[in-house]
Amino acid sequence: MPLHESCGVFGIYAPGEDVARLTYFALYALQHRGQESSGIASSDGRSIRLHADMGLVAQVFDEEILGRLAGSIAIGHNRYSTTGSSRIINAQPIVMSSALGEVALGHNGNLTNAAYLRAELEGQGCVFRTSSDSEVIAHLLASAPGKTPVANIRFAMTRLQGAYSLVIMTKDKLLGVRDPLGVRPLCLGTLNGNWVIASESCALDQLGMEVSREIMPGEIVLIDESGFHSFPPANPAAERAFCIFEYIYFSRPDSTIGGRRLYPARLAMGAGLSREHPVDADLVIGVPDSATAAAVGYSQASGIPFGEGLLKSRYVGRTFIQPDQRLRDVGVRLKFNPIPEVLSGRSVVVVDDSIVRGTTTPRIVALLRKAGAREVHLRICAPPIRHPCIFGIDMATRRELIAATKSIPEIRQWIGADSLGYLSIDGLVEAVGLPRENFCLACFTGDYPVPVQLEMDKFVL
Repeated sequence: MPLHESCGVFGIYAPGEDVARLTYFALYALQHRGQESSGIASSDGRSIRLHADMGLVAQVFDEEILGRLAGSIAIGHNRYSTTGSSRIINAQPIVMSSALGEVALGHNGNLTNAAYLRAELEGQGCVFRTSSDSEVIAHLLASAPGKTPVANIRFAMTRLQGAYSLVIMTKDKLLGVRDPLGVRPLCLGTLNGNWVIASESCALDQLGMEVSREIMPGEIVLIDESGFHSFPPANPAAERAFCIFEYIYFSRPDSTIGGRRLYPARLAMGAGLSREHPVDADLVIGVPDSATAAAVGYSQASGIPFGEGLLKSRYVGRTFIQPDQRLRDVGVRLKFNPIPEVLSGRSVVVVDDSIVRGTTTPRIVALLRKAGAREVHLRICAPPIRHPCIFGIDMATRRELIAATKSIPEIRQWIGADSLGYLSIDGLVEAVGLPRENFCLACFTGDYPVPVQLEMDKFVL
């Protein structure tokens, strides 16, 4: 079953447009990236207004609130908690005063040196009001010695380690920033000659915007009344560490990242699974909706018919994204319902995107057996996850990762499947169709692209 995902960010510079409403619709399209809180900050050229609250986009905003967010620039944020607890005080965007005036910031990612930087900034007199590492970035920007926003961002980037895709707004400028490793996606688009920034291209597509390109690792982009400006890194990082889980699960299948549409990549993952782990079965089903495309790919490559054996309630949020295991468990029971007429007496291949803790997958297997499935063969698009993520995916501590403590035969027995097959790392990279060196594969290999504190709880067995 899936794991926590990264946040969604959006920014728009569009004088004469209803930027708050456009941001609202963009956040709707990015809702899959975070369901705990949502926020929009806007500027009319004189001051920044902010509204953020806990809940889904539709719960946080209404007509009256959007009407108060008038302006020509806006940034928005959907959050799930990585660093920092799930509380209203940690909702974003963050707005802070600086020597250059008010600054608003939305952050997708996770800093690996946040604790060190926070202690240093507190020693310099900075007062923190949240437990989020995003506020560390905001304080660095606010206290930087530069005389322009780009200079301050450049300064902050020399101190930051880890993953950060940022949308930043001053009263008259919109900026986008991507960390030098390019861990999280961030793309550029246009609307009627105006510029927009989004975590994923699907948000631009749905709003009828033109997708221009991705913001490059280490690049800063700035949009103001004089137009669009790009500031590439002076010394580009030799490494890339794009999170391959964006292809497996996080991003929507209609998004394009690295020039590769995700839907055919997921079809290819399913096809790869059918080659690596064939089985004689009657039916292929996917765990909806995240593994549907891969299940179709498995079916097409194997010749085993595809069917819908599990139905998903459209009104239950993503169970993994709840920050409490008890809430996850309740959500799983509410989320899926098997169809006995499809499953009864059949040998079924079940395709899913990942197994993390191994707590929800046994429940799905049990549901299928109760509905009459004769055999349940589980096929997983992600290789075994044996190491925790340091870049903003709160998948588990290492001692909670089932593949860190059990062999594949032991996992199969634990989840109650008749067989279990994981896509290999080579098979996954081949399915994505981009060079292996582009990706962070640390959750599979333990080979982290930046130094980590191995004594941290996340890394203790």
